[in-house]
Amino acid sequence: MPAFDDRDGYVWMDGEFLPHRDAKVHVLTHALHYASSVFEGERAYGGVVFKSREHSQRLHNSAKLLGFSLPYSVEELDRAKAELIKKQGWENCYLRALAWRGSEQMGVSAKRDDVHVSIAAWEWGDYFKDKMKGVRLMIAPWRRPAPDTAPCQSKAAGLYMVCTLSRHAATDAGFDDAMMFDWRGQIAEGTGANIFFVREGVLHTPTPDCFLNGITRQTVIALAKKAGIEVVERAIWPNELANFSEAFLTGSAAEITPIREIAGLPFKPSTLTEQIMADFSALTRRANK
Repeated sequence: MPAFDDRDGYVWMDGEFLPHRDAKVHVLTHALHYASSVFEGERAYGGVVFKSREHSQRLHNSAKLLGFSLPYSVEELDRAKAELIKKQGWENCYLRALAWRGSEQMGVSAKRDDVHVSIAAWEWGDYFKDKMKGVRLMIAPWRRPAPDTAPCQSKAAGLYMVCTLSRHAATDAGFDDAMMFDWRGQIAEGTGANIFFVREGVLHTPTPDCFLNGITRQTVIALAKKAGIEVVERAIWPNELANFSEAFLTGSAAEITPIREIAGLPFKPSTLTEQIMADFSALTRRANK
């Protein structure tokens, strides 16, 4: 796979389409030094970005939580994404919208309004290799921070530092990913996806009070309720894992990914997981019509 800075096509950046290789920032960019950046991960199906408006709105909300405003409206971002996909000529792809403080200012304090925005896209299949077999998770060595220690409802780049460290630890140990606890020791999520469990036909998922209430997570809850499946959002403790029969991850990149093991405990993707996967696939197909 070619490096991400060495590809054909275009990147939308600060209101114009640039050749992909020309979309660059300076080494003294504030976001690189102080993590003053927020982003979105989105997928297009059949040439249409799934829940584009929700993603664009969340990008605005994330920036606001980091103390800056975007110079482009939700509608402008939505149009840019649609135009980018059309210029690339792709039906199914992944998109990465990014907003950041640039090189116009340096130092911890950066309250000027020099904010940059870009949108890139690339063709990307399954997030996990052989995901249909179910992924194996270990327990992450890092925890999600308490909500009074970080802006946890912002999709901020800095909050993914512990996710990267945890995912690296997992792959080094032969796992596909890691399941993260929160600062209390409760189950939180995967390193880049929310998590669901099944017990006796009921869907259980952690309350998102210190991590993102993912757009795919919200979609799955709505699909389950529409299908008459009870959904319980609550605190889930590690000692409950053995009581669940199925488990899966949800996210824009991961979509719906079955889990077959968490730290030695086996799970078997079955009827409910398969139904959610099928309903989600049908929804994304309908969304582009």
